[in-house]
Amino acid sequence: MARRHRLIKVGPGRVWDVLADGRRYAEWVVGTASSEPVRGRWPEVGAAIGYEVRLGPLRFANETVVRRCVEGSVLELEAHAGGLGTARIALEVHPWGENTLVTVDEHPLRGAAGALHNAGAEAVIQLRHRTMLARLARLCEAEAEPRTPAEAGSGPARSSGGTQTRV
Repeated sequence: MARRHRLIKVGPGRVWDVLADGRRYAEWVVGTASSEPVRGRWPEVGAAIGYEVRLGPLRFANETVVRRCVEGSVLELEAHAGGLGTARIALEVHPWGENTLVTVDEHPLRGAAGALHNAGAEAVIQLRHRTMLARLARLCEAEAEPRTPAEAGSGPARSSGGTQTRV
């Protein structure tokens, strides 16, 4: 089971605001090119977002479903990855002084990913989590920084991290 944490230098409410916006999923989840709500009200239990993964000219559409939500502190997701199966991804948000400690815990649930899961796969997931939590931190911390009046009128600050797209 791949588990990783990161201290984000903003309060838990700001972190939760990003996690609770299904349209922003692609901004911090590694490998996701775009995302949009497809069912229910994210992050209520049963709500889903559709997302796209792009590998060169190939495009794969999948969805992530909320399986458990404790508003402001816990978001448990089931990410569907086509023929690879599904994975459980749990995010926990804890106040840590003036900051927030975010923990992500992921493991395969169904399909080939579960059957092929090994120490090598764990290492790849750990790298993915490191990058994912760094993106989440950058996104939350950048939005917490004071902006000039011109920047304030242009919407939230965005990361320019590769294949990220806001839908």
